[in-house]
Amino acid sequence: MKILFVEDEPVLLEEMESYFSSLNFICEQASTFCQAEQKLRDFIYDIVVLDVSLPDGTGINLIEDIKRCSLETGILILSARNSLQDKLSGLNLGADDYLTKPFFLEELSARVNALYRRKTLKGIEHITFDDFKVDPQSKMLFFKSDEISLTRKEYDMLIYFVVNKNRVVGKSSIIEHLWGDHFDQNDNFDTVYVHIMNLRKKLSKAAGKDYIKTVYGMGYKFTY
Repeated sequence: MKILFVEDEPVLLEEMESYFSSLNFICEQASTFCQAEQKLRDFIYDIVVLDVSLPDGTGINLIEDIKRCSLETGILILSARNSLQDKLSGLNLGADDYLTKPFFLEELSARVNALYRRKTLKGIEHITFDDFKVDPQSKMLFFKSDEISLTRKEYDMLIYFVVNKNRVVGKSSIIEHLWGDHFDQNDNFDTVYVHIMNLRKKLSKAAGKDYIKTVYGMGYKFTY
């Protein structure tokens, strides 16, 4: 899952990124309205955790930008003020949830996961295709009753393909979703190719079917 934290308190921002990174989220951060606006123009996120009070604007005004970029992005508002007006304004503009500071990171994590299941996975407890079953809670893949061992990146890639089934997705889109800004350190797309090749082999070995089709010059398509 790719998540953007928009927060002007440096300590809280680092705590959130450190905690969610330890849970294998792809995390990015912005500490100002302008930084957040630029990030939202350049990237698509699964979840945006959005502080209401920013030094150069209000997080409420970013909600329309987020919805314009992607209707599937979940929005959770943070505020130090237990203000009914903030809550109503945010929810009326399209925010999905609201959390008042101070809060426990475990509560934020639970809300983020619930929001992700509602928005991206449409609230389903398990994802199934043919004889495969994916458990988003345990992040495990099964073929019939047998577990298929996946690396974290292979699992994330499978979820991305399943959510975008029958659509052609390019390498750049896969990179943006799975690595975010941090992939700029890599020189080429070889890492993506290796993960796709390994995932394809594991699915094919279990089911005897190739689910990931190469669309030459464009990218990949997941079909079943």
